[in-house]
Amino acid sequence: MKFTVYEMEKHTVTKMTILSLSFLYLFASSRALTNKIGINFGRVGNNLPLPSRSIELLQIMKAGRVKLYDADHEILRLLSTTNIEVTIMVTNDEISGIAYNQQVADQWIHEHILEHYPDTMIRYVLVGNEVLSYTSTDQDVQIMNDLVPAMGRIRATLKTLGINNIKVGTPLAMDIMGSTFPPSSGVFRPEIVHEIIPLLNFLRGTNSFFYLDVYPFLAWADNPSRINLDYALLEGNETYTDPGSGLTYTNLLDQMIDSVYFAMAKLGYNTVKIAIAETGWPHVGDFNHPGASKENAAKYNRNVIRKMTAVPPKGTPAQPGFIIPTFIFSLYDENQKTGPESERHWGLLYPDGSPVYEVDLSGKAYKS
Repeated sequence: MKFTVYEMEKHTVTKMTILSLSFLYLFASSRALTNKIGINFGRVGNNLPLPSRSIELLQIMKAGRVKLYDADHEILRLLSTTNIEVTIMVTNDEISGIAYNQQVADQWIHEHILEHYPDTMIRYVLVGNEVLSYTSTDQDVQIMNDLVPAMGRIRATLKTLGINNIKVGTPLAMDIMGSTFPPSSGVFRPEIVHEIIPLLNFLRGTNSFFYLDVYPFLAWADNPSRINLDYALLEGNETYTDPGSGLTYTNLLDQMIDSVYFAMAKLGYNTVKIAIAETGWPHVGDFNHPGASKENAAKYNRNVIRKMTAVPPKGTPAQPGFIIPTFIFSLYDENQKTGPESERHWGLLYPDGSPVYEVDLSGKAYKS
């Protein structure tokens, strides 16, 4: 059964109610973006707790935000009883259908947002996951070409409904970069610039974030002899001065983020802000990943939380003073993920819900 936008307006809440609620939210949040830390709720495992227990654990851990890799109805219903801000995702295989048909976008919004909003505090819809990383098949290329049109369709439906407090974005991996070091040399891969420019234009026009999956662990693991481990862990024991910009860096995370800022600025989009869709550190790894340990994972994630919840906000050397919305990866170890051993051990929690190491997502424990 298909719904038009006008039929959707009759569902549960009226358009006027949505408009009023959006206005109240915007009024309440207009002064400043919050620096709450989020967590990625991946579920690629066959031994994970029930969703109800997972939501309890999110609250115990003081998560301010949660990011889902879909728009699961049961989880969204459970989150309606919390004050946790929610990010949901349009899966990659849904992108092309939405891009070519506004009614498909309307239907998606009806099923995945209006069924739960505003009781569930949905604040972001991310369209696809690392779409620009996949170009090996004709279908991959088609999805890449359909990404921004699909984002526009989703945005159009939300705008027609008067829902102004849900932003639209897409998370991209660091492999979109052709150069990252030094940060001032940052440029996007030339073969995807024709996709990046309309994306940046969309993000700037809708005041949305450039969502980035950024992993200092992976950069360090590729070059452990050239990158100091403490520098990758944000321990602050080493500095690096970019010869191109003159900016001084104290950690690898800032370097990686700023390389993207410089790449955007070179295309004329220096006002687009970055959010971190994924970052973290594995606590178990293969023999060639000796830096994957509980001790290092605890250091990295605590340091990230300390940095991102600082008041006033620290930002990065290229963009000082800005809040960077950040999601830690991930809630659980996920035993069905493929790849190297470390891929299954990024969790803050074991599958039974017990902590791998103690962490305070509110950041209060790390205030000096």
